[in-house]
Amino acid sequence: MDPQPNVLQREYRLRFLKTEAYRNEMWRILCRDYFGKLISPDMTVLDLGCGWGEFINHIQAAHKYAMDLNPDAARRLKPGIEFLRQDCSAPWQLPPESLDVVFTSNFLEHLRKKSLVEQTIEEAVRCLKPGGLMICMGPNVRYLPGAHWDFWDHFIPLTERSLSELLELKGFEIRLQVPRFLPYSMSTGITPPLFLVAWYLRLPFVWPWFGKQFVVAGKKRADEPMGRSVGE
Repeated sequence: MDPQPNVLQREYRLRFLKTEAYRNEMWRILCRDYFGKLISPDMTVLDLGCGWGEFINHIQAAHKYAMDLNPDAARRLKPGIEFLRQDCSAPWQLPPESLDVVFTSNFLEHLRKKSLVEQTIEEAVRCLKPGGLMICMGPNVRYLPGAHWDFWDHFIPLTERSLSELLELKGFEIRLQVPRFLPYSMSTGITPPLFLVAWYLRLPFVWPWFGKQFVVAGKKRADEPMGRSVGE
């Protein structure tokens, strides 16, 4: 991946510092009302590209890991969360088949080329247990043909179909594919009232009108090899 940590630090502060408290509350609702239904409290979870830890701080899990290159991330994680400061496309500092869930939100599109996305997914395959789940959320370029490029560090255009195909190629069985989930406003600094966020999650029939971010979940096939070896 190889972005400079100080650049990541500046980008995140520029985009999210003013809405940090709001984003924390929004993610508390997302974890409680949606993602918590996919992840049970006895699981081991990695937040890939954790940012300021909004997801991993709120999800209920027995063991939690957070991975990012941004040095600000570690300072915002709750006690008990193990921080892995490393390039996500390099071998992860985790044993094989040690995770139940790899979660990532609005992250893969920031990797600089497709080969880095592939290497990252291969590490998820290696570290997930058979039957483990990879959950990915991100901007769906099908519904954001111009706005997707408003962020300087967006490099990879993704749709729910292209990401699902990659996951299948790497050894996952697709269990969830939602092309229109959250509005893109969640990524651009707009702050709708939090009661509307909770209301929205309970009414999936309105998602096709407003959703511009996908959510995809793939289950690692039990017969899938452990991805690339650590020495590769």
